[in-house]
Amino acid sequence: MSLVDLPLVRLTNPDPLFPSVFILHLNNGAENRFTLQFVHELMQALDHIDHVLDTLDSTHAERGGALVTTSSGKFYSNGLAIEAAMEQGDTFYVPYMRMLARMLTLRIPTVAAINGHAFAGGCMFALAHDYRVMRADRGWIAMNEVDLGIPLIPGMAAIVKAKITHANYLRDCLLAGHRFKSSDAVAAGFIDRAVSQDELVDTALEYARALAPKASGLSQKLHLIKAEMYRDTVTMLLAGGTTPGGFMSKL
Repeated sequence: MSLVDLPLVRLTNPDPLFPSVFILHLNNGAENRFTLQFVHELMQALDHIDHVLDTLDSTHAERGGALVTTSSGKFYSNGLAIEAAMEQGDTFYVPYMRMLARMLTLRIPTVAAINGHAFAGGCMFALAHDYRVMRADRGWIAMNEVDLGIPLIPGMAAIVKAKITHANYLRDCLLAGHRFKSSDAVAAGFIDRAVSQDELVDTALEYARALAPKASGLSQKLHLIKAEMYRDTVTMLLAGGTTPGGFMSKL
């Protein structure tokens, strides 16, 4: 059942008997590059999820809830619409980082069903989820800013460091721009499972249904646990700082 149908995103409920499990479909062209409109529409979809969760009766609320995001085709997301982002500066980066912080701390479990490549800003969006399932036969996940000649701003670096915790994999990700195929990313610990294209969304929904009870009651408990778990990252994302290495001025 379609709940929100906007030009760039579509929010659905795959099971009317479980109205607090959602699929958010990314539909911003072939590459799902993040623009200001895309970010605003994602936030609108998250607003609607909150509205649904707030209006469920107690029986449904006790079952908890969960969110799956996915897309179709070659890309999950090919990152930012970089020329527009750099031209807009804080007008783009502040809402984008606020959106990442909201995904990172959503009050229900989140699962990224990564259907194709997830590069740069698309990689960060995937990392903002609690769990990640990736297509096994096609697609890379990478932070390729080093190859693009673009430094990472503080909040973006923070979310990568929070989710890729092995020092050598983090080094390869950020300093070498390594393109992780799904099996490499599973070994590195930041993809939970690699499956076939046909199994991707169903597997993500299995995770979602299994994890949904962790948000039983649909209170803010899981939101607050995540907020404290990722306190430093959330602080950096919401601080609005867009100057890479600003703290280096005293060296």
